[in-house]
Amino acid sequence: MTTYAVKASEIERSWFVVDATDQTLGRLATRIATLLEGKHKPIYSPHLDTGDHVVVINAAKVKVTGNKLLQKSYYRHSGYPGGLRATSYEELLTKRPERAIELAVKGMLPHNRLGRKLIGKLKVYAGAEHPHAAQQPKPFEIKQVAQ
Repeated sequence: MTTYAVKASEIERSWFVVDATDQTLGRLATRIATLLEGKHKPIYSPHLDTGDHVVVINAAKVKVTGNKLLQKSYYRHSGYPGGLRATSYEELLTKRPERAIELAVKGMLPHNRLGRKLIGKLKVYAGAEHPHAAQQPKPFEIKQVAQ
């Protein structure tokens, strides 16, 4: 018996639209990462890009639990001494609300060249409008877990 290996010509990609309204950031990001990697397909292969394109709308309405709105921070460093910059989640939501979802999903993808290719298939928009209507994205329902 031989192991089946999917060929690049056999991979079919579809488009999904995800509404982030009142979704928890981490739970939303894990489901988006699963779609981008293609883990929901029977032809999934960890070394190939078998995933789909994902369009996230209403990114400004995503929720976080607990006191993360004030306590969660995002860090970046310029590479120079004293070059560490911190941004709170609340500040990030006011300036660039789509960036929070992008960073959460990026952290859940592989940290290699495949992961960099996968993150290119993610499109995030702060409002309800998106320019990908021509691709006819299918709505993807994320089940809300009772808390």
